[in-house]
Amino acid sequence: MANHFIRFRLALSYGQFLAVYQGQAKTASAVADDGRRIQFPAGNIQRYLTKNGIQGYFEMELRPGNKFVGLRRLD
Repeated sequence: MANHFIRFRLALSYGQFLAVYQGQAKTASAVADDGRRIQFPAGNIQRYLTKNGIQGYFEMELRPGNKFVGLRRLD
């Protein structure tokens, strides 16, 4: 069975992501291009954090069984 990809747009302010550092939030969620709501560990997007937050279009790769492989920014 092949890996599958989910694309989504994310727009989180720095303040919204700060909740992760403070231990108030452990997950991030977004609506994928196909309309389903996805939820994933916030640590997976931490490397994209800037002083403006996390903004952009992303693609998540999952193995069969929805096992996380990776995440990359597309724009």
